[in-house]
Amino acid sequence: MKDDRLSLLGMAARACAVTSGSDLTERAVRSGEARFVILSEDASQGIRKRIQDKCNYYHVPCVTAGTKEDLGHRIGKEARSCVAVLDEGFAREFRKRFGIETL
Repeated sequence: MKDDRLSLLGMAARACAVTSGSDLTERAVRSGEARFVILSEDASQGIRKRIQDKCNYYHVPCVTAGTKEDLGHRIGKEARSCVAVLDEGFAREFRKRFGIETL
């Protein structure tokens, strides 16, 4: 099922404003680069817990949307369990689309 809230992900990827995969996403959250994180609905429990815990600790908004294949396809890569948005402008738009208040 396509999630229209993710339609901006491709543009963010073309602008080099995202990083993907659990290790790079975790690193971006820890370093303060990540402004918004999207977890796939079918991410493993281990990855889901690890990324959500990091996001909660560092106060980075984190949502669950789309499948691994959908996230990967939207950023022009293979299946990805998570994507971190690095640009504040794109992150602001994602927060609006997901109904998340700004911190």
